[in-house]
Amino acid sequence: MSDMQGTNNVQAVGVGAPATAGTGMRLFPAVDILDRQVVRLLQGDYDKTTVYGDDPAAMIEPFKAAGASWVHVVDLNGARGETGVNDEVIKRLCAVGGIGVEVGGGVRSLERIEELADLGVRRIVLGTKLARDHAFAQQAAERFGDLLVAGIDAREGRVAVQGWQEDGGMDALDLVARLKDWGYRHLVYTDIARDGMQTGIDPDLYARVAQVAGFPVVVSGGVSSLDDLRAACALGPEVIEGIITGRALYEGSFSLEDALAVVEG
Repeated sequence: MSDMQGTNNVQAVGVGAPATAGTGMRLFPAVDILDRQVVRLLQGDYDKTTVYGDDPAAMIEPFKAAGASWVHVVDLNGARGETGVNDEVIKRLCAVGGIGVEVGGGVRSLERIEELADLGVRRIVLGTKLARDHAFAQQAAERFGDLLVAGIDAREGRVAVQGWQEDGGMDALDLVARLKDWGYRHLVYTDIARDGMQTGIDPDLYARVAQVAGFPVVVSGGVSSLDDLRAACALGPEVIEGIITGRALYEGSFSLEDALAVVEG
């Protein structure tokens, strides 16, 4: 997930995005939406919310101007089962043009995937259903292919679901190991303990996740500095597809331009 308060700055990623000329990786500025506002939850706790802005679409323009080609959006209402609350906002984000929108949160049916695609979303993250309904996860991948991204949120090595509010009932790496056979080729892996804490990423964790998955992953959680971005990029494009960053951008730890220069070269 991600952060913000009273400023107008954010970012993201997606399917079919143009390859960059540098590292071959992508930077995903993050926009977390709750009740149509841009917010940040501390480690997924809905009672610990920082509001960064009340117009998510307006926040996309600075990202686009800085050179971002994607934005990663988390529908926090959807994540806790309140489907459709932020659809008008998502539609406006997709209408900005020149920047791809990736959305996760509350994607629990084939119909919902189709609804998001109709709104203009170019990459859709499947989370809770991925862990709890393996038959559905495989069916969705077969039907929608590269439009879908596996989203695994892990706390102490265990899958967390329902907006991080519940244990998903399995080891995170066990789930990662199944993805390729199901047809997934993209994975956002969130280290919940580090998300929003600006404590830095764990490169060894992501190296292990990519090894188990058999394809590169998107880093999510803990980015606090340009050095964290460099540490992820040092793993190489065989390990890292992209990096999501939210709070560090919103709170001025680094500029989007500098982050893009590090990640996309």
